[in-house]
Amino acid sequence: MGEILVGSCSWTDRELVGSGWYPAGWRGAEGRLRHYAGRFPVVEVDSTYYGLPSERNSALWSERTPDGFLFDVKAFSMLTGHPTRDGALPADLRGRVGRGEPGAGVLDEVWGRFSSALEPLRRAGRLGAVLFQFPPWFAPGERAERFLAECAERTAGWSVAVEFRHPAWWREERYADTAALLSESGMAAVAVDMVQTLDVSVPPVMPVTSPELAMVRFHGRNKAWGTGTKEDRFRHEYTAGELAEWAPRVARAAERARQVHVLFNNCCADAAVRAAEAMRNLLVSERALAVR
Repeated sequence: MGEILVGSCSWTDRELVGSGWYPAGWRGAEGRLRHYAGRFPVVEVDSTYYGLPSERNSALWSERTPDGFLFDVKAFSMLTGHPTRDGALPADLRGRVGRGEPGAGVLDEVWGRFSSALEPLRRAGRLGAVLFQFPPWFAPGERAERFLAECAERTAGWSVAVEFRHPAWWREERYADTAALLSESGMAAVAVDMVQTLDVSVPPVMPVTSPELAMVRFHGRNKAWGTGTKEDRFRHEYTAGELAEWAPRVARAAERARQVHVLFNNCCADAAVRAAEAMRNLLVSERALAVR
């Protein structure tokens, strides 16, 4: 059986910080991370989607966490084809993108800076996976496959996880082709839990496309997905029954991958960390039953 690591998609989320989950005296940047890392073995860094990371922060994160702790780092928006605000770029690159796609020179520079900024985490053994979350309009097709191939080439030697937001990738008629594509590229598929009543709902499947890593991200089941604010889209309190649906899937994935990352993205006060704790308890029971 592979190792299952459970955590949340942020330790700095405003609602989590204001929820009281962090005790008095542990609410500064260093205290928050040390408190979180004392309770969970993995966390997702989502701030790197909105702005390029820095080597200094990577070094600080490494220093403030114990051996074995992992950071899954979300790829910068430009690297996944999302619109990128000019202000999100380093000062010397601003004004060079415009409204179209970035030129090769800018894109190469951004890739280089993103990679360099993660080096302290890599050297310290703290870098888990780099998460490429593709936009809802990133549909299956030749252009998307070329984009994925370029990402695979640029990230050779990294542990890479891919989340598709277009549901066609994981529908029954396309499932095998998508799994084969990621497997051939050495990329881990990201399973998604979300509301299932919308046209954009991604099927709740858990493919394993890498022997090294499988991942599932819990986005909550709010019907405001795609229409509301960020807080509306991800606001959800997971029930024991909803979590129980996934426990056997995660356990089966751990039979095929060396490591499984289970990450909660439902931002509602401390809902994500409470759901992570509940899921961890469920998985202990699930794996104990599997052993018996």
